[in-house]
Amino acid sequence: MIEVKNLYKSFEDKEVLKDINCCFEEGKTNLIIGQSGSGKTVLVKNLVGLLDPTSGEIFYDGRDLVKMSKKEKVMMRREMGMIFQSAALFDSLSVLENVMFPLDMFSTKTYRERVKRAQDCLARVNLIDAQNKFPGELSGGMQKRVAIARAIVLNPKYLFCDEPNSGLDPKTSLVIDQLLSSITKEKNITTIINTHDMNSVMGIGEKIIFIYKGHKEWEGTKDEVMNSTNRKLNDLVFASDLFKKVKEVALEEELNEETDILSPINQ
Repeated sequence: MIEVKNLYKSFEDKEVLKDINCCFEEGKTNLIIGQSGSGKTVLVKNLVGLLDPTSGEIFYDGRDLVKMSKKEKVMMRREMGMIFQSAALFDSLSVLENVMFPLDMFSTKTYRERVKRAQDCLARVNLIDAQNKFPGELSGGMQKRVAIARAIVLNPKYLFCDEPNSGLDPKTSLVIDQLLSSITKEKNITTIINTHDMNSVMGIGEKIIFIYKGHKEWEGTKDEVMNSTNRKLNDLVFASDLFKKVKEVALEEELNEETDILSPINQ
């Protein structure tokens, strides 16, 4: 679990994050959403220690990241897995070598053990047959799956994903979402996903933090999104005509259910 308390971040005289208080739960897909420029990426950078907050606390299962020394932060990051927007694979390395890279850097395992661990992770994302290929030979969706395998190879307690569905078609995005959700539950990982993808919000948003102009505007689940009366949230999530229609149908069904329940009472 990651707990954020009274987090502020300023760049010179511009306050980007304002009194953020939230909790990211283990075993769940925690989504951070918001418009471009809302501060959600700055929040994630503070969470992983790439930026230092102006004030506030960030607790990793009771350990305050803000108060850690540089050496302690380096050790802390070994418990983190990261999936970048562009997959960020090494073009000159094979798929297997890409997944092995964190093991080569941080693990004391033998070469044979590192290969076995990397192959196990590739099998988990259904890419064991591609282990000898190079990133340039893979589709965008396959590259993201390699990135997921690499992110989990050190058995992280915390998994950070920056726009994991960026540039992917809807069907492939669904595969990535389901993969992240299932791995999160299997390993009981605290997964934090920074996303613009409203399909992800409605599909795997077990906990959703909505950032608006640097502050936490709303917090809830994918089910609570449907019934939310927060106008700013609705303007973001239900911006398209399709999602507006989805919400209208959901509210209509709920109203009909309430009417059916009350009808016998009124008779």
